[in-house]
Amino acid sequence: MSTDVGSKPSPVRSRNVPWVVSGPWVTYALLGACAIAVVAAAATRWMPRFAPVQIIGPVLTHTVTQGDLIVTVTEQGTLESAENTEIKCGVRGENVIIWVIKSGSLVKAGDELIRLDTLAIEDAIAEQTKTAHLTRSGAERAKADMAHAELAIPEYLEGRYHTEMMTLEKTRTIAKSNLLTAQNMLTHAETMDRRGYVSGLELQEKRFAVTQAELYVGLTETQIKELIDFTKAMEVETLKGALNAARARYDAEAERSRMDAARRDLVRDELKHCVVRAQRDGLVIYPRSHRWKRTPDIEEGATVHKDQTLLLMPDLLHMQVKVGMHESVVDKIKPGMMARITIPGHTLAGEVATVAPVTRPGGWWSGNVVKYDTIITLPSMPGLKPGMTAEVELIIARHENVVIMPLTAVAETAQGAFCWIRTAQGIERRALELGDNDRDFAVVHVGLLPGDEVVLDALASVEEAQTWALNPADNLSVSAPEETDHVN
Repeated sequence: MSTDVGSKPSPVRSRNVPWVVSGPWVTYALLGACAIAVVAAAATRWMPRFAPVQIIGPVLTHTVTQGDLIVTVTEQGTLESAENTEIKCGVRGENVIIWVIKSGSLVKAGDELIRLDTLAIEDAIAEQTKTAHLTRSGAERAKADMAHAELAIPEYLEGRYHTEMMTLEKTRTIAKSNLLTAQNMLTHAETMDRRGYVSGLELQEKRFAVTQAELYVGLTETQIKELIDFTKAMEVETLKGALNAARARYDAEAERSRMDAARRDLVRDELKHCVVRAQRDGLVIYPRSHRWKRTPDIEEGATVHKDQTLLLMPDLLHMQVKVGMHESVVDKIKPGMMARITIPGHTLAGEVATVAPVTRPGGWWSGNVVKYDTIITLPSMPGLKPGMTAEVELIIARHENVVIMPLTAVAETAQGAFCWIRTAQGIERRALELGDNDRDFAVVHVGLLPGDEVVLDALASVEEAQTWALNPADNLSVSAPEETDHVN
């Protein structure tokens, strides 16, 4: 350790001087005093660079070496099946589990796995059945009305219209016959009037009868024209409108009837889903519940909902490990990296399959630690079961032929990383530039050479280490030493 000592001359006082000496020898005396001061300052400057460091405890050292450093990361994970057969709830709404098979049971195809409460579903079946019958009755009634409206158009065109037309034509024929008779009688009366056999009043009566017959023929003609040009068209359009309305009502009632029947059938099918059976032989387990929930999702008395996963039937021939990787190392983990998995009684070699791009939710249940789900594939092996604990070790870096030192010898301070080494002159502080590290050792880029003896746990044995570690950089009374660069 080097200490810079600065000398500050005392101020010269010129007041209250009892006598003043002058002459050449005074000049020589002043020059000599300056020379002595310079020599004293130089002596102070060039004292031994590393003053003795006070030792406050036993000193343990480690010899720095040069070799290979393999950086690994180890996390705890859980075995799970890579291919799970999910058994989901097929009943709408919320339902209560009244019985469920134990997790981990071996079952055969057709075995009963879970039963749900059916009381609400049975009530719904009765209600939907009644509604379906009512809407079917309305649909049949609307169908009959539509058929009646369809028959009304030809019934009018081929029935009532022809009847009305024939009636008017008959009336017109009678009116023309009456007109002809009246005209003949008028002609006869005019002839008799010229001979003096008919009075004027009778002749006038005959003429009025002709006029009346002509008007009646004209009225009949007008009625026939009105029937052909207007009444027929209006009646046909009215009947068509009634037919379209009847069809629309029938479509609505028929659709309502189909929907109610479908609801009834759906509820009947849901009744079948209240008893869940195994589709194949295998192991049955409960799905893992979320950590933030206090009770498991699947148990007797629990409430489940539509499409919720009730049970899992894992494929035990294709297993994998799900492990959460800390955010500080997840960027170094890539698919394809080899992994060593340790499970009770076995050590397996696996491979990283996927790394989640986003973190899983964190909270009080995880200590607010951010981790990313990573999937490690495993070779097929008998005896592996979901839920088993696995220790996953991944090699994330290899450093060959590098200078390495123990992490216990590193002191992190406000001015950077330092260590203390044992030299012939005593304990000496060294500034460090470190690289990658594992749980025990770190790569040294600058500061040490192979063969240097570093002090282990300098904070416990070197007073200066405590000072540098506990005080902020701007409160240190000594400056950093001028180190000789050690570049590896």
